[in-house]
Amino acid sequence: MPNGKKIATNRRQVQAADTRRLIVESASRLFLARGFVGTTIEAIAADSEVAVQTVYNSVGNKAALLSATLDRAASDPSGAEALEFMRDQTNNAPDLPSLVEVLANWFTDVNRRTADVFTVISQAAAVDADVAKLATERDLQRLRRYLAAAAGARERGGLVSGMTDAEAAAAIWSTAHPQVHRMLVTELSWTDEQYRNWVRGSLTAVLR
Repeated sequence: MPNGKKIATNRRQVQAADTRRLIVESASRLFLARGFVGTTIEAIAADSEVAVQTVYNSVGNKAALLSATLDRAASDPSGAEALEFMRDQTNNAPDLPSLVEVLANWFTDVNRRTADVFTVISQAAAVDADVAKLATERDLQRLRRYLAAAAGARERGGLVSGMTDAEAAAAIWSTAHPQVHRMLVTELSWTDEQYRNWVRGSLTAVLR
């Protein structure tokens, strides 16, 4: 590709990424302020100062926008994508207690950042089939990802009880589930430290 065309292509890619970021930021604000039903594609387009079709082309329908909103909330404050951040953190844990500590800290932080988004998802799933599908897909996605954490626990001397990696992943998934966090922290008013200590103790008992 000639250099000029390559530069033009790179510029378009940067512009497209910037446009998508602005749309997702607008969607995030509106979903949290108005809820899923009260937020329209037209409102998101107006807030981000783009055409309605640009919203569809850049991100997708309302369920896709809600999914992108969740990804944005889950990302590490440094900007690192959640999966990449967790992979690096768990790989660097030298032993089982350190791995459990990484997981406890991560679940405390990410569940705090995403709590409001999951409330929107839970409410929307009751009235929108696409969001209900999204919620199920996200649950399954987390369960699959926790297989790596389970394998990491085994590599560090854990799972001596005979628990399989799949069973350990399910235990991690249920302990860290956003609805469990909502019940303990939002409904029962646990502090972050109480929640972190509970996660640490639960995973230590399960994974050792």
